[in-house]
Amino acid sequence: MERTLVLLKPDAVKRGLTGNIISRFENVGLKIIGMKMVWADEEFARKHYREELDERYKEVEKKFGRNVRNELVKYLKEGPIVAFVLEGIDAIKVTRKIIGSTYPNESAVGTIRGDFAHISKDFANTKNIMVKNLIHASEDKANADIEIPLWFANKELHSYKTVHDIICFE
Repeated sequence: MERTLVLLKPDAVKRGLTGNIISRFENVGLKIIGMKMVWADEEFARKHYREELDERYKEVEKKFGRNVRNELVKYLKEGPIVAFVLEGIDAIKVTRKIIGSTYPNESAVGTIRGDFAHISKDFANTKNIMVKNLIHASEDKANADIEIPLWFANKELHSYKTVHDIICFE
């Protein structure tokens, strides 16, 4: 079974979308094995948006003169976050498919970002603001292996059988 980290960012929590979003993962049979609400401080947000990710933001920073990592850290600190770990077959791929494109206006209808947000990167860049896209999920196994232990201790992750497990795997 594969595991992935999902964060409902402060805009999702403030808009009261947590139940709607969480149910989408449960509906496809992904299992929540750990969940909590956290309000990230500066140090913790910087650990999540770690320095080795800076390379991917260089083009935006060069074009618009903005420090993307600082903006992401600020965004993560804006309010409480609901963090959870999902487990299932191809959990990372399935989760990212449910979430949709990083940029909500590019996300298909039926995805979380496609249904609950619409801001584009072009609009955000012209207004010099962050694209608020509701949710984060580990992009691959390597990132999941870094992110899950950052957010959850082993004792906070649980093993149990769901009806889906029993129907599909026994």
